[in-house]
Amino acid sequence: MARSCAVTGKTTQIGGRYSNRTRATQFNPTGKVRRKANLQKRNIFVPELGKSVLVDISVKGMRHIKKNGAHATLKKAGVI
Repeated sequence: MARSCAVTGKTTQIGGRYSNRTRATQFNPTGKVRRKANLQKRNIFVPELGKSVLVDISVKGMRHIKKNGAHATLKKAGVI
């Protein structure tokens, strides 16, 4: 299974490379690149449950947890 954020669902994206050297020409042979999400493995303590949960989470997902609380965010995402 591809790595994805447990809260936001972010995964990798495919985009194009762009060469500054060939910017003015029509032919730009740089190909595609896979851009990975900023995922971190975090052990998040949920005080309502009294235990820790190990999740792959993006930094934006960590900001969601900081704003809304661990229990509410992880419950809405279906992790707990």
